[in-house]
Amino acid sequence: MAAAVTRPSLKHEKLCLAPVAGVDEAGRGPLAGPVVAAAVILPAKGIPRGIDDSKKLSATERGRLHDRLRACAMVGVGIVEADEIDRLNIYWATMKAMTLAVEALGQSPGHVLVDGNRLPRWTHQATAIVSGDAISLSIAAASIIAKHTRDTIMIAHAESHPQYGWHSNKGYGCRTHLDALRAHGPTPLHRRSFAPVAQAWLDF
Repeated sequence: MAAAVTRPSLKHEKLCLAPVAGVDEAGRGPLAGPVVAAAVILPAKGIPRGIDDSKKLSATERGRLHDRLRACAMVGVGIVEADEIDRLNIYWATMKAMTLAVEALGQSPGHVLVDGNRLPRWTHQATAIVSGDAISLSIAAASIIAKHTRDTIMIAHAESHPQYGWHSNKGYGCRTHLDALRAHGPTPLHRRSFAPVAQAWLDF
């Protein structure tokens, strides 16, 4: 008998002081573009159906849910650009993006649920949950907002830098992107502290 498919739920949220914000990020691994974090406080009623870990959803599904969440939930987004990632390193840049996302909510949460195993240095009551985007509905919602927001940013940048294929690879180090990096060198949107970009900069 096949195992039952698990979906994110409000189990963790119900154990915390309300309002509960879920936080997740997108863009730790790419060679170019920002790291984006989102914080989401879901409404008491009218939560959109279909919320799941953003990696399990198509771009079309993420876009639809992004718009519905923006209409019914409290949403904050934090963005840290490539030059600041180079100054801080990607870990601290991600922590800053998460902090900015919670601050952008416009309301102090009673508790914050964060995807992963580390928490930013903040005063909020918070819990880190490994694979939280597959377990917590609030974190899954945040993963959708963060992923869709970052993808939209990279698709827009692809118009100015078409040779890197960002409309499809979103800045990750796939073969097309790496070949273009070697042929054309880094752009101001590339993370020069990342080894493939640093090497391309030296070679170019």
